[in-house]
Amino acid sequence: MPVLLPTSRSRRRIQPADARQTPTDHAVIIAGGGPTGLMLAAELALAKADVAVVERRADQTIVETRAGGLHARTIEILDQRGVADRFLREGEMLQLAGFAWTQLDISELPTRHPYGLKLRQSRIERILADWVEELGVPIYRNVELTGFAEGEAGIELTLSSGETLRADYLVGCDGGRSLVRKAAGIDFPGTSPTLSNLMAEVELSEAPAWGLRHDALGYHGLSKAESGRVLVVATEAAIARSGEPSLRDLSGALVAVYGTDFGVKNPAWISRFTDAARQATTYRKGRALLAGDAAHIHHPVGGQGLNLGVQDAVNLGWKLAQVVRGHSPDSLLDSYHAERHPVAARVLKNTMAQIALLRRGDDGLKAARDTVADLLAMDEPRRRFGAMMSGLDIAYDLGDGHKLLGRRMPDLDLTIDGRTRRLSTLLHRARGVLLNFDRREGIDLAAWAERIDVVDADVDGLWELPVIGTVQAPDAVLVRPDGHVAWVGGERRHGLEDALTRWFGAGAAECAERHTSST
Repeated sequence: MPVLLPTSRSRRRIQPADARQTPTDHAVIIAGGGPTGLMLAAELALAKADVAVVERRADQTIVETRAGGLHARTIEILDQRGVADRFLREGEMLQLAGFAWTQLDISELPTRHPYGLKLRQSRIERILADWVEELGVPIYRNVELTGFAEGEAGIELTLSSGETLRADYLVGCDGGRSLVRKAAGIDFPGTSPTLSNLMAEVELSEAPAWGLRHDALGYHGLSKAESGRVLVVATEAAIARSGEPSLRDLSGALVAVYGTDFGVKNPAWISRFTDAARQATTYRKGRALLAGDAAHIHHPVGGQGLNLGVQDAVNLGWKLAQVVRGHSPDSLLDSYHAERHPVAARVLKNTMAQIALLRRGDDGLKAARDTVADLLAMDEPRRRFGAMMSGLDIAYDLGDGHKLLGRRMPDLDLTIDGRTRRLSTLLHRARGVLLNFDRREGIDLAAWAERIDVVDADVDGLWELPVIGTVQAPDAVLVRPDGHVAWVGGERRHGLEDALTRWFGAGAAECAERHTSST
């Protein structure tokens, strides 16, 4: 993979080995090579879009602990691309879905993956980076984006090395302090911090008080880390902190809570996070888009952040690929904000609710936590909150119609040409799939053959979805590359052509005509 070293201040153009003589270096540039950026790069590469990543790190090494796992819906998405086993082999299946420390049993939810996966972000990134490399995506390392200028023909990016890149579109996957968001002039409103937490991996000279505790400051915990060290989480007495956290800060926080710092020493890393909750007012401005933490930040309770970003990438990737390849109009990208902004808004809301229950250990809040725990022990609330916290209940507003419309398609066992196949295997290439269950009438989609597979299949019984329950199998279903249902039809196929045009652009002849007229 290309590696750029910031050795010159001269403004020279980067030319990868496979660069073409075109007005732009790449159709899409992704700023940031974390989980969101890597997933987006893979999605675009699968859709045969020209994409590259700009990443300030030399490799995927992360010292500190960040996200700690994958939720059920994210594992489903990875299964749709045929790479879930890579993560499952390295992680530990656990009951990770929870709300304000109340564990939620999701084992009975209708999914092939009714569990969470304990897997550190460093390992998640490494697996994603290996996959992206297999797909041939160039990653420009040891440099970062310093600015960009948008024109009618595209975007010119300036890098910290003094070099420039050009692209049709720029996607900021560059974290909560996103330069792309700031340079694009996108507002980031929300709530300011009301608490500050320290997290660290350390050595202790004295035996610690293992486990979790609440007090007037908030919640704290000491546990054994995978490295053999001690993982510390402590709520700080003051939130007016600036700069990088120090061992002295950590020692003071421990003394305030436990009356001793247990002889804390030799930190592998120390990080600070707050309960600030902010969301970009728009996920797109012109040719610049946002995904992951660049679009939304919140407290890590519930472990939703990384999963939310990966799911952003899967929603955006196929749409952006269709636009840059000339199949769909630029307006398709507006659906990215329309669908994903409400999802993140709900995550911010449930995160703030959890923090409100957890932040202090007074009697009133303890009573509230106990009451919520009692409610979540009931089957219906447990199933609903379990589906929400694991991402299995996400439904995009695609208009009125069948209960399936806008929801994730269940991973059915299909009979195709006499053989059984899981539906998820049909999505490995990140293409749309039209499933025809009515063998009396074939469906001819030759005009969209480059973007959609038509599959005649048989399926038995009722389909079951989280929250809404069972539904009768329809005659045909159009499934988008992200696994969500775009159209449900009967034998007359009413509305199918409109749905195809909306999500997959004009037919081949019309695309060719539009391309010819534009050139």
